[in-house]
Amino acid sequence: MSEVLLGMRLRGASYSRLRLTPPFGLRLPEGSGARFHFIGQGEAVLLLPDMPPRRLGAGDAVLIPRGHDHSLLSAPGVAVRDIASYTSQTLCKAFCEIRDCNAETCRTLDTTILSGVMELDLLTMHPLIALMPEAMSVGALLDRQPEMRAMLAAMEAEMAQDRPGSAGVLARLADVIAALIVRGWVECGCDEASGVITALRDPRLARVLVALHREPGRDWDVPAMASLMGASRSVFSERFTAIVGVSPLRYVTDLRMRLAAQWIGRDGEAIAAVAHRLGYGSQAAFARAFKRVIGVAPGHVRRMNAAQHPGSAG
Repeated sequence: MSEVLLGMRLRGASYSRLRLTPPFGLRLPEGSGARFHFIGQGEAVLLLPDMPPRRLGAGDAVLIPRGHDHSLLSAPGVAVRDIASYTSQTLCKAFCEIRDCNAETCRTLDTTILSGVMELDLLTMHPLIALMPEAMSVGALLDRQPEMRAMLAAMEAEMAQDRPGSAGVLARLADVIAALIVRGWVECGCDEASGVITALRDPRLARVLVALHREPGRDWDVPAMASLMGASRSVFSERFTAIVGVSPLRYVTDLRMRLAAQWIGRDGEAIAAVAHRLGYGSQAAFARAFKRVIGVAPGHVRRMNAAQHPGSAG
């Protein structure tokens, strides 16, 4: 499991420190990244579509892994406005501050929130993202990971004291807390929702999975994978498919195409280079496999990334 979790890339792309006087209502539109919120002072109500309201108090942290449209309100029924409509002040690179405070209200009555957009990329565990809950809270993990209490207390202190360099400290603490939330969910069995976790608990199957993730471009076939497991081809194929939910070769192809989408899109690698890196002798064969798994051609992914991040594509 540790080997597979090494494929997890989670870091804050941008953060906002919010100081708001109730009543307030923030709408955070759906985006490409995960969303992270930490309540430093006061409380807020988290609203997600088709879910009951969730009350968050000081010291609470929540991760919204798929970044769905949601709102943070001081109380149910409060009018909501888009976060982009607030005036923000840049504190440092990728960190800004939003203040919307009533001058006549005591500052102890304000609500402070650290809100971040995060790049959540479980490259080698992509199926898990679709299985994650809409919102993942730190509260359920504190008994299993008591060390998180000290980190949460440190975040509260940084939010309250506003010391020099606090923006960087808060961003790093948030990265760690969010990663611990994901790891805690995985260690608890992903709500028993994924065959991948069951496979990782089987030492012989885990050996195969780790090898696939370490060397996705290797010329994998069923005999090679069965040999790693120490079983016949038929026994290996039946057990792999029964536990993981897809055939071994389908798993390899899906893994390669998820990696390819990241390398071409976010990293801006050349399509031909990615095809070669993943063991495809023909760029046409690679493009067919990519479209079958991802749903669009590799060139489309490259163009979309270039449009969203001008100058990033190599």
